Amino acid sequence: MSIFLFIIILAVLILAHEFGHFIAAKRAGIRVDEFGIGFPPRIWKKKVGETTYSLNAFPVGGFVKIFGENPDEESMHGKDAKRSFVHKSKWVQAWVVGAGIIFNLLLAWVLISVGFMAGLPFSAEDEKYGARVEGAALTVTQVMSGSPAEIAGIKSGDYILALYAGADTLEDPKVSTAQKFISSHEELTFAYMRGKDIRTVIVRPEDGVVDGRRAIGISMDNAGTLKLPVHEALYAGALTTASFTWATLTGIIEFFKNIFVGQADFSEISGPVGIVGIVGEASTLGFVHLLSLVAIISINLAVINLLPFPALDGGRLFFILIEAIKGSPIKPSITNTANGIGFILLILLMVVVTYGDIAKILHK
Repeated sequence: MSIFLFIIILAVLILAHEFGHFIAAKRAGIRVDEFGIGFPPRIWKKKVGETTYSLNAFPVGGFVKIFGENPDEESMHGKDAKRSFVHKSKWVQAWVVGAGIIFNLLLAWVLISVGFMAGLPFSAEDEKYGARVEGAALTVTQVMSGSPAEIAGIKSGDYILALYAGADTLEDPKVSTAQKFISSHEELTFAYMRGKDIRTVIVRPEDGVVDGRRAIGISMDNAGTLKLPVHEALYAGALTTASFTWATLTGIIEFFKNIFVGQADFSEISGPVGIVGIVGEASTLGFVHLLSLVAIISINLAVINLLPFPALDGGRLFFILIEAIKGSPIKPSITNTANGIGFILLILLMVVVTYGDIAKILHK
């Protein structure tokens, strides 16, 4: 079921991205030769006007063929050359290339806004909306990799009901009281709710997990459900999307900075195998949690595509910037070679990350 959900999510995210390129190219008067759902071999096709719409066998996204995106003799000097991507202004080219990123962010905004309309998990400590949060309870917001909490099976989204240690009991815990209770005991029983199930697990706090006190490796917040009317949901969705996008961007920049100084932790990255597991966990928590996860993945896809790396949209935008500065196009052989090398490096990175995902599963 998790794999099936992952395929659907991946298809929606990639189709939204490619649809952005498609719409931008059409609006700019660029010829679009094909818009495909899935990847070949082709199952069905229909030509409408100048564009072929196709349905393909592998349902993991889609693609768009924009005339002149990869320059050749026809797009450079053929009868339809004026409508090719390569002969459009740099501003138009940048808009077409960047539209996929924009559509992924728009998709995230829509999904988060729908989440707020349906009722989204939200902090009761928030200054603006905290007073309107319903059913607030102490909630696990993050679990550190390799921590006692992760080993015990505690997950983000679990509601903490009570903590027990021998004769000591902490019911209706708050962030500060829970932290104090955890740090003052060597072993405790952790009672929590996941979905509609109430569970208990024994956890042993450790020194060194966080600075200054014994801990089990979780972040907590007093959170509940925030439900907003349409106009407020759209506004809150926009703010949340902007906040997540900025946090993702700064996090990726920090990660690449750590690569250069030899401190990057690849175990913090999840590839397809890891995401399948995350999707499965989110689906058990309910539709709204799954919706939020898809929005976050869409934001990550947008930010990663923005990186100035060959084979990504950011790399293509970087080449367009270089051409605009130098006043002449880069030789197609150079861009094609750079994109090919970039694609191979991305595949290698994906292999490394997937290996890490599998290793973490086997370790568990």
